[in-house]
Amino acid sequence: MKFINSNPYRTIGLLSNMSEKDLQKQKSKISRYVSIGKKIESEFDFPFLGEVIRTEKTINQAFSEIEQNQDRVNHSLYWFLNLNSFDDTAIKYILNGDKDKAEEVWEKVTSGKELTSKNYSCFNNLGTIYLCSDLVQDLKTGLEIKVKLIESSCFVDFVHNVADQTVSVDTKVQIEKFINQIYSELQLNFSSADISKLFQDCGDSALNIIKSKLIEDPIHRIEDQIKNTKNNRKSNQIVANTFGVSLFENCKNEIETLKNILGDVDLKYRMIADNLAKEIMQCGIDYYIKSSDSGDSIENAIKILNLAKSIATGTQTLEKISSNIDAILEAKDKVILSAIEFMKSVKKAYEENKGRITAEVYSMTLGNNQTINWSKVNRVIENSIDWNKVIEILIKIIPPENLIIIKSSQDANAIEEYKANLDFIVSKLSYLQVNKIKYLNYWKTEDTFSNIKFIFKSIPTWSKWFLALAILLLIIWLIWGVDGLVTVFEIAGVLGIFFIIGWVQNR
Repeated sequence: MKFINSNPYRTIGLLSNMSEKDLQKQKSKISRYVSIGKKIESEFDFPFLGEVIRTEKTINQAFSEIEQNQDRVNHSLYWFLNLNSFDDTAIKYILNGDKDKAEEVWEKVTSGKELTSKNYSCFNNLGTIYLCSDLVQDLKTGLEIKVKLIESSCFVDFVHNVADQTVSVDTKVQIEKFINQIYSELQLNFSSADISKLFQDCGDSALNIIKSKLIEDPIHRIEDQIKNTKNNRKSNQIVANTFGVSLFENCKNEIETLKNILGDVDLKYRMIADNLAKEIMQCGIDYYIKSSDSGDSIENAIKILNLAKSIATGTQTLEKISSNIDAILEAKDKVILSAIEFMKSVKKAYEENKGRITAEVYSMTLGNNQTINWSKVNRVIENSIDWNKVIEILIKIIPPENLIIIKSSQDANAIEEYKANLDFIVSKLSYLQVNKIKYLNYWKTEDTFSNIKFIFKSIPTWSKWFLALAILLLIIWLIWGVDGLVTVFEIAGVLGIFFIIGWVQNR
């Protein structure tokens, strides 16, 4: 850790409870060494911390950094004191290269013990050792020890040992300074959520301070994103859906960070989350209002509103989002319901026409040898509806881009009713007419086999007979050759004459 490895007390080669006399003596010694270019070493270099970088610049800077009493306090929290026999023994172990043994000594004095005027230096030294560790649990314990020391009544004694006896102590200010210093280094290796966890056993005061620091940047970024999105949305509502998606994507990490740090019941988190959700929701609403009622626009709008719903926390915000989703879904249902109502009206008109025409035929008075030409009657019934107009209206009600609305409907009864009524209409259309609304029969054309089957069923009966006849003639030609075909044509000619005579008589 930089504040330990490059601590000014380490650079000048002293412990932080040195006397003013020792400080001036060391300063003179180092100045002489620097002037003659002699290498400067100290027993307190503590090799386990790495190499000490000593230049004229770093040395001068180190001395300047401990000129003020408050600076001495700040830097002493990241260094070592020697105030009792336990400190002396442990530091000797470190000087002999046995850091683990030193740590063991200080742990025996502090583990499960209250922090007192006799052992506070041991707590401080052990905390410094832990802050040098690569283990997260050690680092967490080190932070806990340092905060505990600052908040204790013994911290005054600590201050007077490393600085002037006249220095006053403000616990809250000192904790803020300690956290501000260490935060800049922690964030290089830890996420915001992990930093928050490191301080979770340091007490409410320290935890609230670190949380305030951790949420500053995420809140600022979220607020900037909301502001920019709002401006973009107001200037170009037709593509507001893209702004809503971008806002969600750009802020999802930040809002998740705030949730992990503050918790989902924290009022500040809930307020920020709701503000974010409201802007995402408004993007969906504005887009839906400005776009056409196509399947894509409805699905996109609902998607945006569901993104907003996944973030919202407040009851009012959630209810508002849900009510807008319901309103759009209701509009979505109207698409299939209007199609069903129209097809039902067509079927009803057809049935009424059929009943009326049939009744008129039965009421006719026939002369001798007169019969009813039911083929002609059926043609009149079929033609009583303008099927081209029906097709035109169906395409208007459900254009191809809106088919997604029908397919995504959750109303199983409506889907079945839609299919049944469409089947009826398709049964009355010619092949060319069916082809115009083929896309509406999505459940019959969704794969190659179904599509071929649907096309075959849509082919007019006379075409099927023609195809069957062609196949039959091919088979006859393959078996009996040209003579067989001649015989078939002769038979067909005779039957054709009888058919024409019968047709004329019926006319």
